[in-house]
Amino acid sequence: MLHRLLLALVCCAALAAAQDKVRVLIITGQTDLPYHDWRISTLFLHAELDKTGRFDVKVTEEPRALSAAALNGYNVLLLNYNGPRLGAAAEQAIENFVRRGGGFVAFHGVSYGQFFGQVQDKSMRWTTPAGPSTAWTAYAELVGSTWKPENIGHGARHVFPVTWSDSAHPIARGQGTSFLANDELYHRLDLTPGAHVVATAFSAKETGGTGKHEPILWTTSFGQGRGVHFTLGHDLSSMAQPGFLTALARSLEWAATGDVLPAAKAPEPRVRVLTVTGGHGFPTEFFSLFAGDPLLDWRHAGSQAEAFSGRLAGRYDVIVFHDMAESLGEKEQANLQAFVEAGGGIVSTHHAIVNYTSWPWWYQEVIGGKYFVNPLPGHPKSEYKEGVDFVATAAKGRTGHPVLRGVPPLPVHDEVYKGMWHSEKITVLMETAHPLNDPPVVYIGPHPKARSVYIQLGHSASTLTYPGYRRLVHNAILWTAGKLQ
Repeated sequence: MLHRLLLALVCCAALAAAQDKVRVLIITGQTDLPYHDWRISTLFLHAELDKTGRFDVKVTEEPRALSAAALNGYNVLLLNYNGPRLGAAAEQAIENFVRRGGGFVAFHGVSYGQFFGQVQDKSMRWTTPAGPSTAWTAYAELVGSTWKPENIGHGARHVFPVTWSDSAHPIARGQGTSFLANDELYHRLDLTPGAHVVATAFSAKETGGTGKHEPILWTTSFGQGRGVHFTLGHDLSSMAQPGFLTALARSLEWAATGDVLPAAKAPEPRVRVLTVTGGHGFPTEFFSLFAGDPLLDWRHAGSQAEAFSGRLAGRYDVIVFHDMAESLGEKEQANLQAFVEAGGGIVSTHHAIVNYTSWPWWYQEVIGGKYFVNPLPGHPKSEYKEGVDFVATAAKGRTGHPVLRGVPPLPVHDEVYKGMWHSEKITVLMETAHPLNDPPVVYIGPHPKARSVYIQLGHSASTLTYPGYRRLVHNAILWTAGKLQ
C-alpha cells in the first residue's frame, strides 16, 4: 500500500512538472531534400529544447496521420518538414489547432516547397506547375510569407549579424541589439499582410545579396493563434548557433503563451565526484550509483596512483572510496590530506574500511574506523562473512539527519564485518543487531574540517541496486559536499 502511495505521489509530481512546461510537438519526417537531414536535426532540436527546462517535447515522424485528437494537449507545433503535401485531413487539423489558439513555428526550408504548390525541376530549380493550384491555401497565412519561384534564393552562406528590429517584442526583449548567424540569408520573400517583422539582417551585394535589409524572423496571427517564421536553420551547424537556439526557444514560448518569461535562475553547479576503485573486486552495478544522476559530475580512477598523484583540492567536491589498499604512497597521502584539510567530502563504502590502515591519521581522524586484516597486539584479526541477511536501521535520535532523509530500514543480503575498531568520536547514523556484525553500519567520521561518511553496506549487486541504499549513498555525497542541510 505504501509503495502504491509513493508511486502515486511521484506520478502526480511528474505530471504537475510536465503541465508547467510548454508542450511542443515537432512535426518532421521524410522529405524530398536529401541535403536537409530531418532526423538528426530533430534529435538535436529535441535535446536542446529539453536543456532549457521550459518545454515538454514530443515528435511525430508521420505528419500525414495528424488529426485533432493527435494534436490535443499541445501548446505549439514546430514544423521541421518540407516534403510532400500532408493531405487534406492533416492540414485541416493543423489549421484548426492554430485557429483555436495553438502556436505554430516554422523555419528555413519550409519557406517554400510543395505546400505552396511548387516542385523542383531536373535542374533543382523550383517552379509552379501549370494547371489548377496544388498549394495548401492557408499555408502562406500560417507562415506569413510567399516566395515566387523565380525569386527563391540567397547569397553565399556566411556569418552575419541579425538585428532585433523590434527590440520591445517579447521574443527580442532583453536580448540586446543583435546576434550572429552562420547561415543562408534568404532574400526577396514577400511577406503577407499582417506579418510583423521582429528581426532583420543586411543582405550585402558582395555575398550575392540584395543590398537591403531582409526579414529574418516575423510573427503572424491565424484566428486566435500565434505564429512565428524564422528563415535561419539551413543545417545542423546553423542550428547549433547560440543565437538561433535562443531565438527558436523564445519563439516557441511566445507562440504558445503570448509572452516569454524571464530566464530561470541558473541551476547550481553539479557536485564534482571522484570515484576510486582498485585492490578488490566488485559488481559493476557500483557505477550505476552515479551514472545518470543529474546532480553529479563524476570521474573514475581505477587505482590510488591514478586518483591521488595530482592535486585534488579545488578539482573535486567529494571522493567516493570503493577501493582497498592498506598502504598509500607519501605523495598520494599529501594530496589526499590537503583535500581533507581544505574541507573536501569523503564517502567510503564497504571494503574501503580496510583502506590505508598503515596511516593512522586516515583511519583515526578521517574515517573513524579500522578493519584489522591481521591481528595486532591488543586487537585480534577482524572477521567477515559473505551472503548474510541482515537489517540496518536508523540509530536512536538520528532519523532526522540529512544523510538518512528518505532512507528506510535496509534489509540486505550482504557481507558482515565483526571485530573492528571504532573511534569514540564517530556519530553513528545506522546500526544493526545482527550478532555477526558490529553494531555501527553507517557513521560520520571525526574530522573537524571535512565531512566524512562510512557506509559498510555495498558488497552485493542486490544491495547496490536497492533503492534505499542508492538514496543513502546519494544523500551522503550531497551532504559531504555541503549541498544537503
